This record gives sequence, C-alpha cells and structure tokens, in this order.
Amino acid sequence: MQLPATGRPWDEVKKDLLDRGGNDAKWRDGKTAVYVFNAGEDIAAVQKEAYTAYMSENGLGPAAFPSLAQMEKDVISMALGVLHGPEGGTGAMTSGGTDSITMAIKAARDYARAGGRALEKGNIVVPQSAHLAFDKACHLMDIELRRIALKTDDTFEADVEAMESACDAETIMMVGSAPNFPHGIVDPIAALGEAAQRKGVWLHVDACVGGYFAPFARMNGVPVPAFDFEVPAVKSMSADLHKYGYAAKGASTVLFRTEELYKHMPFDFSCWSGAPMTTPTLAGTRPGGAIAAAWSVMNYLGVDGYCRLQGEVCATRERVEEGVKALGFEILGNPILGLIAFSHPEHHALALYGAMYRRGWFTSVTIEPPSLHLMLSPRHADFIDAYLEDLAACASAVAAGEDGKGAEKVEARYS
Repeated sequence: MQLPATGRPWDEVKKDLLDRGGNDAKWRDGKTAVYVFNAGEDIAAVQKEAYTAYMSENGLGPAAFPSLAQMEKDVISMALGVLHGPEGGTGAMTSGGTDSITMAIKAARDYARAGGRALEKGNIVVPQSAHLAFDKACHLMDIELRRIALKTDDTFEADVEAMESACDAETIMMVGSAPNFPHGIVDPIAALGEAAQRKGVWLHVDACVGGYFAPFARMNGVPVPAFDFEVPAVKSMSADLHKYGYAAKGASTVLFRTEELYKHMPFDFSCWSGAPMTTPTLAGTRPGGAIAAAWSVMNYLGVDGYCRLQGEVCATRERVEEGVKALGFEILGNPILGLIAFSHPEHHALALYGAMYRRGWFTSVTIEPPSLHLMLSPRHADFIDAYLEDLAACASAVAAGEDGKGAEKVEARYS
C-alpha cells in the first residue's frame, strides 16, 4: 500500500478499517481465551472514555502533564496497597509485562554493579515455565539466562533446590511466577525467597498475570500462598494492569520494595546537545491514555469490583475443570486463578486445538506437556458451556479420526 495522493473521506476509511477486522478472533462473542480480557461493556466504556480524554498527553513530560504524573503515582500506590508493599515501596507504569520484566532485570544488574560486584556477564536463574520475556531481556542486555527444569512431581512448580544450586557468583536474580503462563501455577515464592536470601541474590516475582487477580481471589477465600512483598526476600514484581486489572492495552507496573532498589531502573542522560533527560522505563514517549485508563478503571472497580470479577473467573475455571474431567481430560497441576491447562491421555492436543479453531475458538496451547490452555475472563461465564459442548464434539471427532487433519500445521506454528 502506498500513501494516497489525496486523502479519503473518513466514512470510507472507517468502513475499510472495520472491514479489515472481519477475520479477527471473535473475542466479543466469548470465543477467545487469550490476548483479550473482557470484563463487560461498562468497563470497556470507562477504558475508552478515559483513554481518549488523555490520548494526546505524554507521560514523558511530568512537568508539562502533572495530572499524568499524579495518576501514575496513584496507580503505583494502589498496586502496592494490594500487594503488601512496605513503607517506602515504589515503582512505575510501563507499556506491558515485557517492559516491566526488562526494567526489573536492568535494575538488578545495575544494583549488583553498584554494590561492587565485578560481573563478567551476569546471569539470572528462572524455572522452565518462566515467561519468554526474560529471555528477550537477557538477550538485549547480554545476560546469561539459566532455565531450570520444573519439579518432577506433576505440580508444575519451580524446583527451588535445583534453582538454588544453579546460582553462583555471577547470579544477579532469581525468578518465580505467580502464576506461570503455561500452566497457571503459582511457584513456591516463600521457599524461593529463603533460597534467594541464602544466596544473597535479588528475587523477582513475575505476577504479570496474577498481580491484580491473586489478592482479590484470596479475599474471596481462595488459598493463595504468599507470593508478593509479604515474602521479605522479594525485591521486585511485575504486574500487568491490561490483563486482570482490566485496563486498556499498554499498561503494566513494575514495583520495588524500596526507593534504593528502584533508583537503578531509570535512565538519566545529559551528554548530548539537548536538555538533560530522565526516562523511568524502556520507552521514551509514554501514552497518557494508558495511564489515565488504568487509573480510571482501578477507581471505577475498587476492591469490591475486583473481588466480584475475579470471583466470576474462578467460578468459570471450576466449571471448566469439571467439564473437561468429565470428558477424560487431566488438569495440569493445581491452578487456582484464571489460567488452566489440560491434556487428554489419548487425543493429540494440537489436533484438538485445530478442530476447536475451525469451530471459531481462538485459545492457546502449552507444549510442555502438550495440552489445551485457557486464559479466562469474566465474560466467559456466558460462553463456557458452548466451549465444552464443542470440545466434546471435537474430542469425539478426533477419536474417530474424522478431524485429525491440521495437527501438523498447528504443531509447526508452535514449534
């Protein structure tokens, strides 16, 4: 496509714009269980109105836009409030989980250097289930990543003993997930904290998925183990607002136990022709709309609103568990939040995925072990019965060899 020689009428452009989404995943119909977190039309309206109200403002300039600076401070304060942040805790909003994880690693590396550690390269130790954002960040900063196999007891939890053994004088960070993305399992963060203290290394908790879910699930009576700043060894956390915080896309938080730790994250520079500049996160320009929408949704929902929504998600996950078990599937580990992965002892997971995809369901798969994967939202409560009905039909078709085609294509996509 080339830039038009003359502009087109907006009505024409708008029609073209909307038509282009005709083949996108039908998330509004409840048939998507990844990428989108649908909490209802009222929250979507809050997101859009708040975002557009500040869509031209730039969080890069706090002096020019003190409103955004204060909203970001409020968001961080509310986040620390539900994640047992201690007095003096702080943080910043970022563009997403990868951004938050990258900045936490950068802070840990610079903290180690400032402490007099002469690192040749540095390494971080993560469980095999840790998000690929850690690999991406380490690649960018030329840090070694050590992925350690999970426990062999079918819990799909991090192996604390093996991770501790993998630490050495070059280790700058250990990582646990709350929960991990592939299986929806909360790692034993308290035990990881004890190991991190013994080794004298920084412990980061990747709560991109669970940071704004687990606290409210616990309030609802779910037995969520200690996973946040309640664990004394936790130095930093990543938690995405545009996941189970139900904010507009482009909103995450990276949080630190103290200002002393946080100060190693921002980038300050003055040795150029322009004015001195400080950027707290990886991005320079920071969309004001994302900050405003996150602040607005958090204030709109409050504790009671989040408890209600996360309760709906947990109830839907329990319905999934019952439904898939009745079809002969096995649940991976013991998921307690909004993610769930399940496999069938006889049916090829990718063949099932392909069959469900052809019925309009856009979900996900886990490769280790091969299984189907759902990341549930509140609106899935209205559609989960249809999912289970289609899953039963697809399982029967795959068993009969009628719908096994396409598994190779799906496998190629995820290999």
